[in-house]
Amino acid sequence: MSQKKSFAIHALELGPMENFIHIVHDFETGSAAVVDPAWDVPTILDSVDKLEARVTDILLTHSHRDHVNGVDELREASGANLHIHEAEYAFWAQKPENTTLHQDGDQVRIGATTFTWIHTPGHTPGSSCFYFPDHLITGDTLFVYGCGRCDLPGGSPESMFNALERLKGMPKKTIIHPGHNYSIQTTSTIEEEIVGNPFMHWEDLEAFTRYRLVEHERTRQSPYGPITKSDLKAAGLMQ
Repeated sequence: MSQKKSFAIHALELGPMENFIHIVHDFETGSAAVVDPAWDVPTILDSVDKLEARVTDILLTHSHRDHVNGVDELREASGANLHIHEAEYAFWAQKPENTTLHQDGDQVRIGATTFTWIHTPGHTPGSSCFYFPDHLITGDTLFVYGCGRCDLPGGSPESMFNALERLKGMPKKTIIHPGHNYSIQTTSTIEEEIVGNPFMHWEDLEAFTRYRLVEHERTRQSPYGPITKSDLKAAGLMQ
């Protein structure tokens, strides 16, 4: 007998940068966590109201403006608890008061739903993913068939390479929920990413860095579709 699902993840696409704002709704308590609130807080609040839920928590995958420009308004409207990785808080110039700081592996509760905080630096020093049962909210670490930039302040190709290597080890059927709608589909699975995400095909840091910083920007078309190892080899981008 299958276990009854205790939560749902809803995505809103908002703003000029195709951001996904995610709402995690815990059915038992009616609590809701908003991930990376930005661009249109009234729409976020209206969406939570339609779920007959209340915003209790705000989770930040990282602190870039397009992911946090609604934090203050949403906190004022809801009184929600704000959560961020400790390394990202140190990196973030804003440093809001009364913020809960997290470390890799922390178990965090949204109502009766528990998720694991996964530190995945590379896009920024404290970039993080949130692992719920069978679901992974990935922010700007992992897109559908893509990954975040590493050439902005605080970025690191080496850290991104290691973060993606770690995510390869997640359960293969895990559904990923990215921070932007950059692909031909809005979600995928870890299994699909291992097969079709070009950033997951590299076995050494130097080759990954060259592709991430140079070749990808020169050769990739948008929206992102799957690219296999064979595709990279056929294009002369991989040995």
